[in-house]
Order: sequence, then structure tokens, then C-alpha cells
Amino acid sequence: MEKPVYKYSEEFAKEMDRKDPLKSFPDKFLFPQVNGKQAIYFCGNSLGLQPKSVQTYIQKELDNWANLAVDGHFFGEDAWYHIRKKSKPALAAIVGAHEHEVVAMNNLSSNLHFLMVSFYQPSKERFKIITEGGAFPSDMYMLETQIKFHDLDPEEAIIEIHPRAGEHILRTEDIVKTIQENKDHLALVMMAGLQYYTGQVFDMESITKAGHEAGANVGFDLAHAAGNVPLKLHDWGVDFATWCSYKYMNSGPGNISGVFVHERHAESPDLPRFAGWWGHDEGERFKMEKGFKPMFGADGWQLANSNVLALAAHQASLDIFEEAGIQNLRAKSKLLTGYLEFLIEQISGHSGVLEIITPKNAHERGCQLSLLVHKGGKRVFDALYEESIVGDWRHPNVIRVAPTPLYNSYLDVYQFARILEQSLQKFA
Repeated sequence: MEKPVYKYSEEFAKEMDRKDPLKSFPDKFLFPQVNGKQAIYFCGNSLGLQPKSVQTYIQKELDNWANLAVDGHFFGEDAWYHIRKKSKPALAAIVGAHEHEVVAMNNLSSNLHFLMVSFYQPSKERFKIITEGGAFPSDMYMLETQIKFHDLDPEEAIIEIHPRAGEHILRTEDIVKTIQENKDHLALVMMAGLQYYTGQVFDMESITKAGHEAGANVGFDLAHAAGNVPLKLHDWGVDFATWCSYKYMNSGPGNISGVFVHERHAESPDLPRFAGWWGHDEGERFKMEKGFKPMFGADGWQLANSNVLALAAHQASLDIFEEAGIQNLRAKSKLLTGYLEFLIEQISGHSGVLEIITPKNAHERGCQLSLLVHKGGKRVFDALYEESIVGDWRHPNVIRVAPTPLYNSYLDVYQFARILEQSLQKFA
């Protein structure tokens, strides 16, 4: 669908929904009730909605457990011994990888620690890590503790890049410049792919190129990027990445994570790692012998056997992604978020009450817009919730709104804007 001339009207929103090639997909999800009404749910950046098919997918594995017990590992459809392989095609498409470069396992924070064991190997000369200022707290804690594990000082080793004075987002040239300035001491560039607070998508290709030219490894936390924006991790040459599945990939609260390891590291048995038997050569796994032999590709970073029920819930959503197509979702996302941006600008005008701190360039953002509320703050957010709109409040004065193309409509966006306008008139 070509970009239309947006209009602030219910009729326009309904017409856009009629033309939407993905209009059937909201029917595949369950929506919560807020104050007795079905919510307008703009919080997929924190927890995605439940696919209606999840119960069927999980029940199938419960039945296998009941009927086969331990034999379920080797018999029946999707035997558990190899069940991780089922998710690989969809994951590879979502993050732009080969199937052997991805695997679903553990959770995001655990995976990032395990990956840094391999890809953060500081020396006396090279020990510094570059990340974005204001990174998600979990990422900051992980970097701090990884550095302390190597008996180094986080204050000396971590380089945080902040936006220029008066700006909210990072400029790619500033990131690249910082990498170049620290090339003699840089061990790792580890950033978000999409900044959780501002919604900025970083230029991962340029950052990876600069990091490698500086002699450092480069990895990304894709918690807010995977399932939201198209990625090309293999082509960009990213060394490693990890993500969660419970946000845009709608796989359930705290559900299984995924990792990417570039194929140039696929056969690197000497690369340091914390090993477990599910990462050992599966052809020899049940010999139960000493001497770890990592599997080819990302599978070699596995530790424990697969969480079957978690993978079942994950697969329910991944099958929906394959049906919709990540490029189709991205096309709708640009239009949907563009419409949200248009309406907010119509509402706020030049009043100074609201400021969108997410990049205006659609290529530099996903579906999330972060709204800096200069007047009214939390009261505006609470008023939205009272009208059954579920967004996300971030201290001290930001409302994050994420119209998700799988299950949100143009009418959702219009209704949100109308209620936001009323709330601003009341509290701002």
C-alpha cells in the first residue's frame, strides 16, 4: 500500500483498515479487558498479546508428555531431541541469518552473559566496551559485572555515548567517531539494536563495520528490534546478538530467548565459552564422555536441553510471523506509525505540550513512538488507561506507544489520538 495523504478522521482510519492486506491478523490474538472494555493495546514493546493458537500448541506437547513420557524425546511428531530446529526457519527470516546461525534457548540476559564469555576477552591493551548512554538497566548491569569478573574497573572500561546537547537521539557519525577514537583500546561494541527509551533504530551495519575496522567484536541486544524491524545480521557481519521473544514476537511472559552467532565463528572450538551438554556434538552426546565438542554454529552455545513448552508457545507466534511475512509487517508498520505521528502533530501543533523524541525518519525507528509530555505527565497517561488504552510510562515524563502491525489497526490509532487530545486539554 502506498503512503496515503493522512487525515484526522474516523472515516479515513476505517478506510485504511479495509485496504489493509494484514487486516485478518488481529483476529489471531486475544485482547485484554480494561475497565470493562477491550483494550487498545499499544504495549507490545513490553509484552506482546497471546496468540489464540498458543493453547493448542502447548496442549500438543502436554499430550506428548502424557502419552509418551520420556519417549517423547525420540518418537512422535517433532521429537523433543531435535525440537529446537523447528523454530530456525522463522527466526532466520526475522533476524536475517542462516538457520545454523540462530537457535532459541535460555533467556536474554543469560544469553548475553554467555555470549560475552566468548566475545569479550579483554587484554591489558584492549579492554574497553562501547555502549549507548541510557542503555536498558539489565544491559548496564551485565556490562558492569562482566568487567568486574575480569578484575577491571567499569568506570574506566565502559564508554557511554550520549546524544549531543539539546538532542534526544544518537548520531551515527558520533558513534563511529567514538569507536575510531578508542580503536587502540577497544575490545567490544555492545549496544541495543533499537533503543528502548527513544525508539531509535541504530545503524547496525555502519557500527559493525567501524567496530571491526577498530579490531573489536560487535554484538547487539535486539530485545526491541527482533520482530519489529527487518534485520540483516549475517550480511552486516555482526559477531553475535540475542533477543527476547515476549515482546514483538508474542511468545509469552519471560519466554525463551534466541541467539545469533555469525557463521565465521561456527567452527571455533577454541573460542572461550561456558559449555553444556546440549551444545555438545549431538551425534556423540549420549556417549557421555569428557571433552566438550561444540556443535556447528549457534547450536554450540546451548547448555541445557530444550524447554519444550516454551518452544511450543514460541512456535505459535513464529508460525503467524511466517504467514504474515516480516517485510509485509514492516510495510504496514511504517504506515501505521506514520499515521500515529501525523495525528500527534495535529493534536500538539506548536503548543510545546508534546514532543516526539523518536526519529522522524521511518528507517530509523520501528513501530514505537516515545512521547515526551512536558505538561500533565503521568496524569495524561493515567487518563489514557482509564479509557482502556494500554501504553507504557517511563520515568520521568515519557509515554511509549507502540502500534504493532500484527494486531493493531488504523482505527486503534485514531481512537488513541482522539482520547489523547481530550486528556491533554484536561491536564496539560
